[in-house]
Amino acid sequence: MPITEFLTRNAAHYGDEIALVEVNPELREKAARRQSDWKEMSLVEQNAYAGYRKTLTWHAFDEQANQFAHLLLQQGVKRGDKVAILLMNCIEWLPIYFGTLKTGALAVPMNFRYSADEIRYCLELADVSVLVFGPEFVERVNAIQDQMPGVRMQLFVGDPWSRPAYAKPYDTLAARCSAKPPQVTLHDEDEAAIYFSSGTTGFPKAILHNHAALVCACEVEQKHHGQTHDDVFLCIPPLYHTGAKMHWFGSMLAGGRAVLLRGTQSRWILETASWEGATVVWLLVPWAQDILDALDSGELQLSDYDLDSWRLMHIGAQPVPPSLIKRWRTIFPHHDYDTNYGLSESIGPGCVHLGVENIHKVGAIGVAGYLWETKIIGETGDTVARGEVGELAVKGPGVMRRYYKDPEATAAVLRDGWLCTGDMAREDEEGFIYLVDRKKDVIITGGENLYPVQIEDFLRAHEKIKDVAVIGLMDERLGEIAAAIVELKQGMACTQDEIDEFCRELPRYKRPRKIIFAPVPRNATGKIEKPKLREMYAGGSIVEAQMSN
Repeated sequence: MPITEFLTRNAAHYGDEIALVEVNPELREKAARRQSDWKEMSLVEQNAYAGYRKTLTWHAFDEQANQFAHLLLQQGVKRGDKVAILLMNCIEWLPIYFGTLKTGALAVPMNFRYSADEIRYCLELADVSVLVFGPEFVERVNAIQDQMPGVRMQLFVGDPWSRPAYAKPYDTLAARCSAKPPQVTLHDEDEAAIYFSSGTTGFPKAILHNHAALVCACEVEQKHHGQTHDDVFLCIPPLYHTGAKMHWFGSMLAGGRAVLLRGTQSRWILETASWEGATVVWLLVPWAQDILDALDSGELQLSDYDLDSWRLMHIGAQPVPPSLIKRWRTIFPHHDYDTNYGLSESIGPGCVHLGVENIHKVGAIGVAGYLWETKIIGETGDTVARGEVGELAVKGPGVMRRYYKDPEATAAVLRDGWLCTGDMAREDEEGFIYLVDRKKDVIITGGENLYPVQIEDFLRAHEKIKDVAVIGLMDERLGEIAAAIVELKQGMACTQDEIDEFCRELPRYKRPRKIIFAPVPRNATGKIEKPKLREMYAGGSIVEAQMSN
């Protein structure tokens, strides 16, 4: 069945219960600071600050999705058309997504960090005809107004005083439309959404999924984490990414509440988890690291928060340092911990799953997830022996249909129903899979293969290191050498000699030959932006600096 039926069912069964909560701590803090000046504020300011917490029932969620579907249909949108969503996390996001699906059109979520050129590129690549965007993107959308001829309608979500003249008001137009379900019949195999790859290896590709794949994500997530109707899922990552939305899909399947937090500060995460009674929280590695550092430094005190409801902390989207989880379990011993592995090409997290019962295997990404198969293959496509490094391949109902308009790239990764992930991995004697590195990130130095993730995990155990990224740099003698970009913890100072001494426990060929003390850039889903680092440091001249944060 199409995924939209879950929303219809929840509206019928839990209509008056809260489905979505949007929390904006920045607005709350502004309101607190300006409370004495409340009477001097404009009406717009008062409404904005008072709206730091918004809620939506299941019934209203479904009605708003229906209204948006009718708005699109009235504007000539038909089955197979593409509707791009360029919004920060907000309470309108998911009704717009589901309203698009209800018309038979395809939802096209877009990265909120895209530059104007990247927005234009993705709109053209996906053949988008309708663009829905918010106030944060006005300047970027202004810049490409004459460069997107395929977009025939633009809808603006947000403060009407910020709306550019070329865009129509979403709120006003949708409110005039019928709240009844549109008369559009959907099927499992109907195309539903185009997601973009993260772009960590170049320009993003357009990934095409059908309704059956979205339903697969619901079933897999709920099976892995056992969400019930009473669970409260705290959603922090951006909704444009499969990871955030597909984890929420498990809550939707159970009719559970979701809280959309606008912001990633450690204090805001703990406050919101406390006030909203969150039971399931999905974090990215940097956010978990920041929380632990804030607690260790005394910046935050656990006694200030009521976190008794919080039962599960899970992490995905990138390799998770075992040292991080050991620290987390020391401070939060009552938390179950889990990690999921996935790609946008496999409808997000879950094709490989650790499982809360396998905490003794921290460091592994797990085994084949519910409804999924895995294998590790060599260059010829044959399965390698257990313990050997090869490319991870996955197979299941959540595998993408194809890369949209790119048959060559599709053929390179889809083989007899198997998706070749581009991630190098190995399997231990119990069948648990360990990520080694991205295939394209492997460093070949003096004929030896170096896997940056292994070196990064080792370095993160250093007490002064907050984050680290290892990249390959050209070397006349060895071909490539490993360079470590090291980001220190707040207030820490460190030298290359200290790092070199720490690395003596590594085999000589695995030790980084260059240490660069600098911030480690990560994208909105927590993945290290290695192309950016290569561009910064692989040009030849590298300044090795000793610095403190």
